[in-house]
This record gives sequence, structure tokens and C-alpha cells, in this order.
Amino acid sequence: MYSIQQRLAAEFIGTFWLVLGGCGSAVLAAAFPQLGIGFVGVALAFGLTVLTMAYAIGHISGCHLNPAVTLGLVAGGRFPAKELPSYWIAQVLGGIAGAAVLYLIASGKAGFVAGGFASNGFGELSPGGYALGAVLLAEAVLTAMFMLIILGSTDQRAPAGLAPIAIGLGLTLIHLISIPVSNTSVNPARSLAVALFANTAALQQVWVFWLAPLAGAAVAGLIYNWLGKAKA
Repeated sequence: MYSIQQRLAAEFIGTFWLVLGGCGSAVLAAAFPQLGIGFVGVALAFGLTVLTMAYAIGHISGCHLNPAVTLGLVAGGRFPAKELPSYWIAQVLGGIAGAAVLYLIASGKAGFVAGGFASNGFGELSPGGYALGAVLLAEAVLTAMFMLIILGSTDQRAPAGLAPIAIGLGLTLIHLISIPVSNTSVNPARSLAVALFANTAALQQVWVFWLAPLAGAAVAGLIYNWLGKAKA
């Protein structure tokens, strides 16, 4: 049994890695077309951060790395509500630390301008110019589907040891769908972290990327709580 301090440290480290790895691929690598990673590479990078951390710290903290996932697990009866605030704090701080390290690395290049800094947004801040309603719907639905993947693949009746692969590939697919729409959040901690460093109005829009993912995850938790119950 791991202590709460160990579990919070694991969540901090895991969310740090998610932001540094996922957003770092967008800020550092995707900005250079000759490297050939493109938005497909960014989508894969986010999936790989979750997959690698699930194997590294999943047995310690559950590897939530995301306030929406923690809320969804509470709604699905998989996680105690009393620990939700501390997990959220660890995730937010880990994300900010990851974004800070990324900013320090990126600013080491002459002429660096933060710009959007891999932040999320709607309207003018949406990569494809999508409106608020479309972004809200995409973020809520995709977070709900991500939560169902997490709950289903980590169910005791699911094949053992394969959950990280399903979850990592699920997050990759979500990014392939929604990078053009919102630059893909499905994670409030990730959105807040980079918005703090962006040279845009991203911070003013970050409420969307708390509201929609939290709502989607909570609904998914309730759905799986019913869907996953086997009859006696």
C-alpha cells in the first residue's frame, strides 16, 4: 500500500511528463516541418506519455494525470471522493511544472515567441476556427469516450496488463480527431498549464477546458457504473 504522499508525487511526475512530452512535441518538434512529425506525431506523443506513465506509476497512483479522469473515477465508484482535491492539486502543479520546463527549453532558441504554446481554444484560438459550441461538444464527448476506455480497460474482468495500450491509443485517436477543433484538451490540468505561458487569450478561454472535460468524464463514470454491472 502506497502512502498518499507517494501517490500524489506520482501524479505530479506523471502529469509533468504528459505536458512536457505531449505539448513539447507540439512546441519543439511540430514547429519544424522538416522533422516530419506533424499533428499525427503530436497525437502519438500524447498517447505515448500516458502509455509509458501507466506502466511506470499506474501501480502507485492509478496514473490519472487528469482532473477529469479523477472525477470520472469518483463518479464510477472507483476512487474515493475525499482524495479528489489532493489529486487535482498534484496534477495541476505537475502540469505547470512541465509547462515551465518546456518554456525554459523553448526560450533557449533565438527569436523565440511563445505564441499559442500548444494551448487550447475556440474561435480565433481554434486551429480550424471552430466555434465555442463545437469545441464544448467535442471536448465533452471525447472526454466521455476516453473515460469509458479507461473504465472498461481497467475493469477487473478485462484482459490483464493491456489497459495502458488501450488508453494510450485511445488518447492518440482523440488527438487525431480534435487537434483541428480545439487543439485537444480532454484534460483541464494540461490546458491550464500551457495557457499560463501562452502569448494569446488562451487563459481567458481555459474555463471551457475545465467545464467540458469534467462534465464528459462525470457522465461517463455514471454510465459505466451502470453499463459494467454484470447481473448475478
